[in-house]
Amino acid sequence: MKILNHWILLAVLCFMVLQAEAQPQTTDLIPAPVEYTVRSGSVSSDKMANLHQKVRISTKALLRHLEGRKLTDWQLKSAYWLEIGKKGVKIEAADEEGVFYARQTLKMMASLDNSVSCCTILDWPRFRYRGVMLDESRHFQGKDFVKKQLEMMALLKMNRFHFHLVDNPGWRVQIDAYPRLTKLTAWRPQAFFWDWEKNAIGGPFVEEGTPEAYGGYYTKQDIADILAFADERHIEVIPEIEMPGHNYETRAAYPELACSLPNGGKDPWELCPGKESTFEFLEKVLLEVFDMFPSQYIHIGGDEARKNNWKICPDCQARMKAEGLKSVEELQSYMIKRMERFAHEHGKRIIGWDEILQGGLAPDATVMSWHGVEAGKQAVREGHDVIFTPTHYYYLDYHQDPAQFRPVGRLVSLEKVYSFEPMAEGISEANAHHVLGVQGNLWTEHVQDAWHAEMMLYPRVFAIAETGWSPAEKKDWTDFELRASLLSAIARKWGYTVYPAKTINNEQLIMNE
Repeated sequence: MKILNHWILLAVLCFMVLQAEAQPQTTDLIPAPVEYTVRSGSVSSDKMANLHQKVRISTKALLRHLEGRKLTDWQLKSAYWLEIGKKGVKIEAADEEGVFYARQTLKMMASLDNSVSCCTILDWPRFRYRGVMLDESRHFQGKDFVKKQLEMMALLKMNRFHFHLVDNPGWRVQIDAYPRLTKLTAWRPQAFFWDWEKNAIGGPFVEEGTPEAYGGYYTKQDIADILAFADERHIEVIPEIEMPGHNYETRAAYPELACSLPNGGKDPWELCPGKESTFEFLEKVLLEVFDMFPSQYIHIGGDEARKNNWKICPDCQARMKAEGLKSVEELQSYMIKRMERFAHEHGKRIIGWDEILQGGLAPDATVMSWHGVEAGKQAVREGHDVIFTPTHYYYLDYHQDPAQFRPVGRLVSLEKVYSFEPMAEGISEANAHHVLGVQGNLWTEHVQDAWHAEMMLYPRVFAIAETGWSPAEKKDWTDFELRASLLSAIARKWGYTVYPAKTINNEQLIMNE
């Protein structure tokens, strides 16, 4: 009996040791992985890069780790199993994309601490679209800045970069068919947007090469370089070509595309959807954009079109009569649907801001719900895909602290960003697949400098990344705040400007170490 009791006690002790060696634990990673299990031992961070990696790309092997969990095809493509031991690293994934995300996890773990616990991680994304938008029209930052942000996005497992290339104050991409878009309207005499905006109607543009002109644009080679960089990091770059509003710069370069008004004037803001030449212009522009960007999507804007002059423009009225359109909202819908058909003919899908719902939505259009969540919920009910990017959570030009440099808009703190839940009340389980994901938007009316842009992005983009990737039940503000603080310190060492930062005389930046 004593011998039996001895063996029972030994078995219990062994079981307890095994349990202690493999327990789910909290992690410093952002975004938090689905499963993280710590084992005994650790590896010095400076030795992580030299550890032997055994990589296996096998759907069958990954499915064994998933143990019956049902992932969608796009989740399976991004999923990975990772094991870190004292002698090496094992990675199993169904696709190269999953291997890439496993390696990003390794990179972050090695950066966050002096040693990395031996562990296993099983991980996959919650949403397929995890994005950041950068407004380059109002203030041009250039290729190196964009690459730097793509590097951080990749570390955070974000996979969509929305490139806002054209708007009223500047056209930022080379179009060979219409060279004046960049030879004229990529340049202005005032650097700061609001100094330009207050001059007449938007202020003048100046010819390329004018002394002290402010601006710039991306050549086709620049775009190719950015896309190659993004592709290596499994990030899809989605260009935005605005229509029909936000086109002061287009009208300035090619005034014949504006509405002709009864008083002999020209509409300074919108393209004229009544003129066939407008569609010829847009199609030629988009053909070059399609050639540059292999992305599945093209963003066509569709927001904040004033439409007032359409009511008195002879060409618009003639178009409405010919097409049987009852309102200017239906005229905009006609334009969007026509451009969607053109995009489909070239293997593309369109995304637009939620105003494209007005007058009837194009059949296969995806909606970016920015006014809030109601437009997104409406689009989902109508069977359309939605990306949530609501102003009061995800507009990153809004201030994080009323005392910060150039505060604007409402207070959108890190905690506020982290609190957003994309699966808003009213979206049924049957329609949940229409919610593609989330995106943070950095508009730059008040953001001129690169350091200022980064301060507005980080650490709030950390929160958007976690919402896009991690399971909803994993979200914990108190825990996230600690992790965000740790990653912020590392990001500063890498040369990123991360809020909080302070200024002297409203201009000189001092990093908070």
